[in-house]
Amino acid sequence: MYHQEMFASNIDAAATLTFMPATPTLRDRIAAGILDTAAAVLAGRGESASMAEIADAAGVSRATLYRYFPTRDALLNALAEAASAELRGRIADAELDTIPVPEAIGRLTRGFVLTGSKYVALAHSGHKPPDAGQTQQDLAEPVYRLLRRGIADGTLRSDLAPEVLVQIFSSLLETAIRISGPGGTGAEKASAAIISVFLDGGRPRPPHPNSGPASSSPADAQ
Repeated sequence: MYHQEMFASNIDAAATLTFMPATPTLRDRIAAGILDTAAAVLAGRGESASMAEIADAAGVSRATLYRYFPTRDALLNALAEAASAELRGRIADAELDTIPVPEAIGRLTRGFVLTGSKYVALAHSGHKPPDAGQTQQDLAEPVYRLLRRGIADGTLRSDLAPEVLVQIFSSLLETAIRISGPGGTGAEKASAAIISVFLDGGRPRPPHPNSGPASSSPADAQ
């Protein structure tokens, strides 16, 4: 009887281990892998990408995909949340307010480029997360603050409003994200190119030698 009870106990323990749900850490890794794959598929295929294609590309069954993300909207919302969380983390880690403006712009650019594929995927999917407006505002604020500081300390030109510099910077970032993907230049080269272009174009300009009231026209010289 004792041996039978021990045997039954071992069977129950084995069954418990066999059917024990995945630990949160493992679930997080699987979910993150699916989201990374979804970002790549959606960036390439856009709205036409199906859940079946995403499951195949991620190497999981459709049942597994739907277990983690019951609907397409649930997947896209999770992708938006992951992108936002990752970018917020990169911005916080960059400590932008504690370093010179050019270095801060470099860190910010790399953070956006490395995370941007998820945002490109969302744009191509046509999906707008419920809190998209607030997220965009939260992510834009550190950029505005940094560029205002650059104007104030003379690193950036003061003849362009911060809003204009932000628009230029955002456009360059979108380009960097596009060219950094598969078959492109890679994130580091794309970031370096954008940093150089933005800083070179954003630095204060010396007065033009022929500008101002002292200049004269050819007609005046005759």
